[in-house]
Amino acid sequence: MVHDAFVATEPDARLIGRPTLRRVGFVQDGAGRHEPCWPLTVTDERDPDIAALKMLTLDSSDARRDATFWSTVLGWDVAHAQDEYAMLTGPGGVALGLGLVDDHEPPAWPNERGTKQFHLDLAVDDLDAAAAECVAAGATLPDEQPGETWRVLLDPSGHPFCLTQAANWG
Repeated sequence: MVHDAFVATEPDARLIGRPTLRRVGFVQDGAGRHEPCWPLTVTDERDPDIAALKMLTLDSSDARRDATFWSTVLGWDVAHAQDEYAMLTGPGGVALGLGLVDDHEPPAWPNERGTKQFHLDLAVDDLDAAAAECVAAGATLPDEQPGETWRVLLDPSGHPFCLTQAANWG
């Protein structure tokens, strides 16, 4: 026997970011079990986003220099540059800002205290070639590296960032 369409949800199925399985119909077999009948659809019923990331701003000891560096590394356009502030524009309307901070103290690498705060992971096709290009653009490649599948570098203001194999991102 085929029943009318219904939505099958578990109490926790509406957690943020968790898709919900919708059964359009089901069949009750002779033993009282409900078996799905086609079509089955998976819908994305996540709660709406609270916000959209549009810009990430890094503290800088030299905003113009760092804008040139990150423009070279990311291939993004420098939309604005002055001594106190610079901004790059990237794909999808995302921007990278660089703000001058007097007496800027970069995070340490390696950092046993965990005060690094954040870092950027950048996907590349060839780790060694990309690291060499970043160094040529002004990055520093620290001697201490945490593994073989990525490289930690420091931008000209000392912020750590990682180069990772693009193939590992799927």
